[in-house]
Amino acid sequence: MTEPAVSIGEAAALYGIAPSALRWWERQGVLDPPARDGGRRRYRDRDLRRIGLAYLCCVIGKMPLGRAAVVTSGTATCEDRQRTIGEQLALLEQRIAQLEAAAGYLRHLLCCADDDIARCPVLEGDLSTHTPRGRIAEGDLVTAARAAQALGDENPAARPRGDENPARCPGCLGPVAPSERGRPRKHCSPACRQRAYRARRGNPA
Repeated sequence: MTEPAVSIGEAAALYGIAPSALRWWERQGVLDPPARDGGRRRYRDRDLRRIGLAYLCCVIGKMPLGRAAVVTSGTATCEDRQRTIGEQLALLEQRIAQLEAAAGYLRHLLCCADDDIARCPVLEGDLSTHTPRGRIAEGDLVTAARAAQALGDENPAARPRGDENPARCPGCLGPVAPSERGRPRKHCSPACRQRAYRARRGNPA
């Protein structure tokens, strides 16, 4: 008895993604090529499970495709798979900590009752803690600004270059690698681009 199978459109619809995403994941090694019937891809139960795993890694786990391929390929060793997952988990935990710190500070700003928030009595401490101002020992901001300018003039190599502050993906806030040609990239990965596309179309899945 022939095992039941579905088309690429049906497989993609199951997870709310575009068929082109499945083709891209396949080219990037995240998915193994499925069996074909008359030249058309046919997805069986095990293929659909593999797609679901890829969705969890790329969309939910926000893994780059290279890492996702290690987890979803089925050929990696347990050690390689666990190391890859651990690396991604550490990255996400770092981002979560950054977002929690940002949310905590915004909650503080929300509670500030001063008519001019720039006069907040704890602002100076926050500037020293959360901005590059903290690298200058001078107490008042005017003196610190002059010292920062002098420090930059004395050490041009220390000045940040444009490529040291890469664009951030609007979906996951990860760095976006500059494109070598064509239009600048807006998203860090095809998965994030797909999420943005679905959000514009009103389909958050």
